Amino acid sequence: MSIVSSTAPKVGFVSLGCPKALVDSEQILTQLRAEGYDTAKSYDGADLVIVNTCGFIDAAVQESLDAIGEALAENGRVIVTGCLGAKKDAAGNDIIQKIHPKVLAVTGPHALGEVMDAVHIHLPKPHAPFIDLVPAQGVKLTPKHYAYLKISEGCNHRCSFCIIPSMRGDLVSRPIADVMLEAENLFKAGVKELLVISQDTSAYGVDVKFRMGFWNGKPVKTHMTQLVNALGELAAQYGAWVRLHYVYPYPHVDAIIPAMSTGGSVVPYLDVPLQHAHPDVLKRMKRPASGEKNIERIRAWRAICPDITIRSTFIAGFPGETEAEFQYLLDFLEEAQIDRLGCFAYSPVEGATANALADPVPEELREERRGRVMQLQESISKKRLQSKVGKTIRVLMDEVNRNGGVARSVADAPEIDGVVYVKPPYEPHRKLAVGEFFDVTVTAADAHDLWAKA
Repeated sequence: MSIVSSTAPKVGFVSLGCPKALVDSEQILTQLRAEGYDTAKSYDGADLVIVNTCGFIDAAVQESLDAIGEALAENGRVIVTGCLGAKKDAAGNDIIQKIHPKVLAVTGPHALGEVMDAVHIHLPKPHAPFIDLVPAQGVKLTPKHYAYLKISEGCNHRCSFCIIPSMRGDLVSRPIADVMLEAENLFKAGVKELLVISQDTSAYGVDVKFRMGFWNGKPVKTHMTQLVNALGELAAQYGAWVRLHYVYPYPHVDAIIPAMSTGGSVVPYLDVPLQHAHPDVLKRMKRPASGEKNIERIRAWRAICPDITIRSTFIAGFPGETEAEFQYLLDFLEEAQIDRLGCFAYSPVEGATANALADPVPEELREERRGRVMQLQESISKKRLQSKVGKTIRVLMDEVNRNGGVARSVADAPEIDGVVYVKPPYEPHRKLAVGEFFDVTVTAADAHDLWAKA
């Protein structure tokens, strides 16, 4: 039985940023729970508040600073962690403490030990914590039926628009046995979809030279392809999905595509952050792949697995981008037929080397180009989704309401892609349930979502 004393010190928590930051938050909350702390549901019910920040783009920085300010105003005792905590201004001063000098402590990302040290100083841990307060899978901030699995920290790339390596450091891969144990505990706890994340999923194991590990007595290399195969086998035992995010299009990624074509647990979906298509723009971005190779790779993937869904992100208006280079991007998108696409107008990030590049694109033109990309993508997406009408697909139910349910197919990652609106089943004995799989027939589509009947 899990019991938290009503007198246990209470910690409020605000989690901002990407799924990788969310996993950091889950680890901190897990450790707090392990040491007997309780979590507060409001500022006034907390003995102190932890704010996990994002610091990648200007809008995220402002959101983080606003959240810190709100926590200080509502509670007054605030510890800050996350990417913004590692960010300095031009003079080398800590941005957070410069703007919010009353915070109790500031750490960078992936700093569980430092955060807990600060908590212990300002809110001493309970005298006798119960060891059964933490479930084996840890504390999660996602719904019970899906979870993120972070396999590494940091990144070895030095993309000119990005400051993440300066905040999170170089690539550090987790031991494969630890990753597999966490995955198993999540599946045992009822997770039906595992979303694999990192800064560069394809590079998993590079830092340890693909060291041999062991799982269930079997040797498994610390390598992306062997990890994906092992996760797929494990997920199959629990009837669950495995979805891959932040996959750079390296040649060895080709080896996992056949597993996606068999209808197994590794869903036919790749989140590939391409960012642009023109070789000269990619060179200025210092990206690790060229546009020509990317289109060839996409063709090869679809030849092996015709139903694969490809998600990607792109930047419009990068410094020096000419109209011809932008048109090259549009032509690439027309040919590649990316299924799910996000596009951002280039935004200068303090500390990024791209800020020093010549010929910056005016802000108004950046936004105009972003709009042209999204207009093209809307027509592509609408056509690709329309082709699914009449087909039977498997979906995972996220929500049930009086109108039926809101679900996702293998083509839809939570919160970033579309959804499938499901009409309730005609059979009176059958009910839709959150966290369960259903086979549905697609009846309609628009540019983003599907409608179906169970």
